[in-house]
Amino acid sequence: MTANPIQLSAEGVDLSPRVFRSATVVGSPATSAEVVVAQISIGPELAVGLGVLLFAYATLTVGTDGTSIVTRLRRDSLTGTVIKASGATNATAAQLVDRAIQGFDATPTLPGEVYVLTLTVAAASAASTVTATELVGIVI
Repeated sequence: MTANPIQLSAEGVDLSPRVFRSATVVGSPATSAEVVVAQISIGPELAVGLGVLLFAYATLTVGTDGTSIVTRLRRDSLTGTVIKASGATNATAAQLVDRAIQGFDATPTLPGEVYVLTLTVAAASAASTVTATELVGIVI
């Protein structure tokens, strides 16, 4: 099936079929392992002009002995291509923190492309607890 090309400006056009989001927490980092905390799947066949713009947010309580957090957006799964990574940002055990990251995938495969938000808490000797997430993908 061939996707319909974009033919109009956004004025008066419903763009909601191009926005995909989830606020479901799907996991929390156990010790210092990288874990998927949010996930979306880009649904139907859509014309892609530039790619998929991604926005993600997570709130977590840092696990025992945790010293820093790495936030990543990946394509497909925990082992998929990294779209964007934060680098290590300081954190303290038992601290409630939030992390946000944005990324852009210029080569999505539609339909059915999956994106995940992952967190890694360095040096944690006990699980961290993710209490809120938001992952949004906009097909442009």
